[in-house]
Amino acid sequence: MKPIELEDRLIQFAIDTIIFCKTIEKSFAGDYLSKQLIRSASASALNYGEARSAESTRDFLHKMKICLKELRECLINLKIQKGAKTSLESRKYR
Repeated sequence: MKPIELEDRLIQFAIDTIIFCKTIEKSFAGDYLSKQLIRSASASALNYGEARSAESTRDFLHKMKICLKELRECLINLKIQKGAKTSLESRKYR
C-alpha cells in the first residue's frame, strides 16, 4: 500500500468514527467513550501525517508506534461499546 493510500484510509476511519459516534446514546458512558474514540481515531490519522514527515528513521518508527497505540485504543473502545451496547442501533435489539 502506498503512503497516501494509508493516509486516506486513516482519514476515512476518523470520519467514519465521527459519524458512528453520532449514533451513540446520550449518557455518561456513551459521551465519555465516544469522545475518547474520536480523539484516538483522529490522532492516528494526524500522527501518521507527522510520521510521513519524520526527520529520521528512528523518529518515523516512534511516530508509527504512537499511531498503532491509538488504533489499539480504538479497538478496545469499540469492544467496550459493543459489549455495553451504547449505539442507538444496537439498543433496538435489546
